[in-house]
Formats: sequence, structure tokens, C-alpha cells
Amino acid sequence: MPIDSSIIKLHATASRQAIDLARRARPEQFTAPTPCAGWDLRRLLDHLTSENLGFAAAARGHGADRTIWAGDDQRADPVGDYVKATEDLMAAFAEPGVLDRSFALPLLSEQEFPGEQAVMMHLVDTVVHAWDLARTLDLPVEFDRPVTDPVLALSRQIPDDETRKGPKAFFGPVVPFAEDASDLDQIVALLGRSPSWPN
Repeated sequence: MPIDSSIIKLHATASRQAIDLARRARPEQFTAPTPCAGWDLRRLLDHLTSENLGFAAAARGHGADRTIWAGDDQRADPVGDYVKATEDLMAAFAEPGVLDRSFALPLLSEQEFPGEQAVMMHLVDTVVHAWDLARTLDLPVEFDRPVTDPVLALSRQIPDDETRKGPKAFFGPVVPFAEDASDLDQIVALLGRSPSWPN
């Protein structure tokens, strides 16, 4: 699947939608369960914040520093911290030549990733976690086809094998979905979430 600089714009579009969802969270919802097993909303927001800070650092050549990726699930302002981290990430991804850089992502692998692959991986993560936020907050979310097309294509390529089992798995096993499921429902199901969550 060819990737070009347009992936940066698609990532920014998805990130802004995720920010819009997060900004609607109320403090009393921070303990609400999410589609991410075992995580409440505060934990999900912290994960997104630390991951975005890590990817921003990686885009600037500093991703190998594991302390950048450290989370803090007692943040005083989980939403504000997430918004700042996401805005910083969008700025980092918008820097000239970012797709040609090599990203150190130590939480994923000891090997570095080509910039275009790293941005695409984060786009997938952004779309799925935006869905997590929407479901947790009982809000609607939709993405235009230019965003979901590459995410769905990549989601279909991820093997549904033993690597999806266990506490350190990045994705759960594929969940069955209807033949007429929307692209977004197919994406979340392919990555281990039930489109009908919390049912």
C-alpha cells in the first residue's frame, strides 16, 4: 500500500477528531470503563498522552529515551495533557522530511521503523482509540473514507495469531462482525474490539 505525504494530513484530521472527543469528557467520567480491557478513561487518556509524547520524540530523533514514554495515571489534567501532547505530535509529524526519518519506538521493538510506517501505525492507533473515547463517552464518531481506507487496509494485514494473546499483546483476537458493518466497525473488530461494546 503506497504511503505519501498525504498520510500526515489524514493523521492530523483523525487527531483533531480525537481531541474533540476528549475535550467533552467530564471529570466524573474518568473512572468509566473503556473498550480497552482493564482500563478506565483516565488510564486510556494517560496511555494516549504518553504514546503521543513518545512518537513526537521519535519523530525528532529522541524516541530511544524510554523515560519519555513513561505514563502518569495520576495526572491533574488528563484531558489537557492529552490535548497538548497530541498538538505537539501533530507539529512533529508536520516537520519537513519526517516520513524519511527513522523512528525509535522502544515499546514496540528494539528495531527502528521507517517514518512513513511509524506515522501509518499511529494513524491506526489514533482511529481506534478515538472510537474507544467515543464509546466510553457515549458519543458518535465517524471518519471520512480517506482516513478509514488505509487504516482498514492495514488492519486486514495484521495476522490473527498467537501474538494477539496474553497481557502484552497489542491487539486482541479478531471479533466477528456483520457483512454490512461500517468501515470503522470492521477496523475495531479486526483489532480485537466488539463493535457493539459494551454489549
